[in-house]
Amino acid sequence: MSIFLNSVEARVLGALVEKDITTPDYYPLSLNALVNACNQKNNRDPVMTLDEAAVREALDGLHNKNLAGPASSADSRVTKYEHRLQEMFNFTRGETAMLCVLLLRGPQTPGELRARTERMQRFEDLTEVQSSLQRLMQRDPPLARVLPRQSGTKESRYMHLLSGDIEEWAPPPESHVSSVSSPADPDRLARLENEIAAMKNEIAELKNQLAEFRKQFE
Repeated sequence: MSIFLNSVEARVLGALVEKDITTPDYYPLSLNALVNACNQKNNRDPVMTLDEAAVREALDGLHNKNLAGPASSADSRVTKYEHRLQEMFNFTRGETAMLCVLLLRGPQTPGELRARTERMQRFEDLTEVQSSLQRLMQRDPPLARVLPRQSGTKESRYMHLLSGDIEEWAPPPESHVSSVSSPADPDRLARLENEIAAMKNEIAELKNQLAEFRKQFE
């Protein structure tokens, strides 16, 4: 079955998958928490500024595609939302992590994917990364593909196909800056970036949980 997600639906789905794996204690997400997750300035490319109406519309679209919807939780007074990626595709943990990063950050090299999926799934080497990518590419219809290698780069990038195909893609200027300024160990910078993002995410989720708890007594 062919699926096409617009950019906001892709961001919402990626954010739900990410929080499911990295902050399971605060998942499923309330609408407010989901808006915050979509609008993070770290681990997102491009950075978006979505309001509740846009996220709610994307949730409706994902619900129609059986990819997300309200969670059936009886112990919450606030509607919370969850993804249904596993029910649709029966992914391995590695495939889920790969697709999540591709949804949130756009085309990636295998090296970038290995570093940026570390909080969700640890890959021992690039062979394991390539194996997960191949499984996504061999789906019917395919869920990922390799892009033509950019001149001056050593690795090809891979993109997800849930939002359709593109003929050409150029990395943002920041990618060139980071690769020049830190040629020795780009994976280490990505890991540090992920650790900082994780702490910020946890603080944001704690604030959301505290706000929702206080609402019960207002």
